Amino acid sequence: MTLKSALQDVKETTLAAVSGLLGKLVYLASLRRSQGHYEHWGMELVHGQESSERALKTAHAEIVAGVLRSPLADLVEDLNESSRGGGIAPEAYVKGMRERFQDLLPGERQDSPAAAHLNSVLLALSSLQQHRERATRSIS
Repeated sequence: MTLKSALQDVKETTLAAVSGLLGKLVYLASLRRSQGHYEHWGMELVHGQESSERALKTAHAEIVAGVLRSPLADLVEDLNESSRGGGIAPEAYVKGMRERFQDLLPGERQDSPAAAHLNSVLLALSSLQQHRERATRSIS
């Protein structure tokens, strides 16, 4: 039996079960507690608190980077997939992300370039979803 590192375990097991890149970002943000610490009892049980924390923070940073590198058109599709996986409408999903913005960035300051970029992406996704909703209603 091959043992996985904590980071491999997060990527290949935990995050593999979550739909979409944005879904993975929301999931990792949900594991953050006070002062930015991560808690995942299963990971901590297998890998220890320190290794789990480090792996979750690294995975979180990689997911944020993936979101920031993704074309907006791909993120629109990803939003649909992630919101389906979460069982809510895309517009509500991105609204929830914007409301919990401070948890979406792993240790980043709110005034960092990554924070500004992510905020712009979420604003664009929100605007696109609102436009789609209005267009759909006017056609019906």
